[in-house]
Amino acid sequence: MKRNIITVPIHRVEAGADASAQDLVAVEEPLQIRLAGRDIAITMRTPGRDRELAAGFLFTEGILCHASQIDGIAADEKGAIDVQLSEGVQIDFERLARNFYVTSSCGVCGKASIDALRAAGCPALPRGHPVIDARILPGLPQKLREAQAVFEHTGGLHAAGLFDIWGKLLGLREDVGRHNAVDKLVGSAFLEDRLPLGEHILMLSGRISFELVQKALMAGIPIVAAVGAPSSLAVETALRFGMTLVGFLRGERFNVYSGRERLS
Repeated sequence: MKRNIITVPIHRVEAGADASAQDLVAVEEPLQIRLAGRDIAITMRTPGRDRELAAGFLFTEGILCHASQIDGIAADEKGAIDVQLSEGVQIDFERLARNFYVTSSCGVCGKASIDALRAAGCPALPRGHPVIDARILPGLPQKLREAQAVFEHTGGLHAAGLFDIWGKLLGLREDVGRHNAVDKLVGSAFLEDRLPLGEHILMLSGRISFELVQKALMAGIPIVAAVGAPSSLAVETALRFGMTLVGFLRGERFNVYSGRERLS
């Protein structure tokens, strides 16, 4: 098993003094995701939960829709993971290559991004359901932080936490990439046939980008909260699909950008 933390030599400078020391840093390595032997994507991730990451990525990108489509998931020693399809499952790889849309980091326009979500079968969320007590929200960041084992050692990882509607932490994943942390979390539920997650809250340790809203929508998560700011396209997408989006969740203060009706 690959390590997700390594020790590196550093020079620690404090009050003008320079001393040799050791520091713990989070590992970042590429993972090649393959489907039925074909290259689909490469992502830079923190090793660990690679099976969940691959499955979550294929689901949140609209390539697979059910765990029964997967016959097996195999990893090799070169940083690749191959998802094998069950007998009879057909994937139009040529159409996939033509229509596979890119994320906000690649400069895709907002309208094309939202239209691509609809094309991938992303459903609108039920309006006004579930309704949660807004007073549970301020406690979520601390619960997330306390459960971040790798962050505790390195301070260098993002986290995605899945909570129930009463504020209980049900699962957490960490990664150098925000999107990878979410894919690992959603991938776990996907492989265990627990989707959609219509009675849950997704808590994020950083900002909210379009791709994170996209992945939450594909998993059917109605409420997304984060300690950081949302992007304009994240807000537009949340409004379009009926998601409750909460940003700048710090202490007792937070901003509600869409879906206020779910907060009592």
